[in-house]
Amino acid sequence: MVWVQYHRWVKTLDVGDRVAEYQPSLLSNQDLKAAEVSWAYNRPAQQAALSADELTAWKQRIHEFQQTVKGEAGATQGSLFGDSVPSPVEAIDPFTLPQRNAEFWREQFTDAGNAALYFVLDHEADLLLYVGETVKANQRWKGTHDCKRYILNYVSAHRAADLPVQVNIGFWPYAPEDRKARQSLESELIRKWRSPFNKENWRKWATPFIGQSDT
Repeated sequence: MVWVQYHRWVKTLDVGDRVAEYQPSLLSNQDLKAAEVSWAYNRPAQQAALSADELTAWKQRIHEFQQTVKGEAGATQGSLFGDSVPSPVEAIDPFTLPQRNAEFWREQFTDAGNAALYFVLDHEADLLLYVGETVKANQRWKGTHDCKRYILNYVSAHRAADLPVQVNIGFWPYAPEDRKARQSLESELIRKWRSPFNKENWRKWATPFIGQSDT
């Protein structure tokens, strides 16, 4: 079964594997300039940029919620007996997936990649920002993707507030090929973790980095 395969994969993944995959997220000067313009343009004229204290407080609220979710997930897995296999929503821990640079889509790939769920995280703050799904993991962000703008705005806000930030992305490569099944998992994970960049959670967290749609 795919979930058994997933558990075997997790057990064989050690810290060294994650470090080998990880590269700091370094945005180009052009991207950072675009982020600063986007950040200034998309915030209401009467509202000043977030201060360091405001940004830290916003992240702390989400961090505390997600830490509670982590604790509940650990308790659920610890209560399983025999050969019972947890649902993927219970089994997936976005924070332990191999880390990749958030600009991975700039790389050259020999194939389109497989169906996957992906998770955008700020590893500096231990924060899950966005949950997404794709049928071709290596092509998902090649074109226009709103989350790119959210990341740029988020990073720009941290630069302006002189706060550390480390945005990366992790892929869970066992998502079903069927689109409806994959999107159903995505929706459950968005509800579970309340990731602030997903539109379903904008109101809950008053997410300030979403700006205006390009379309």
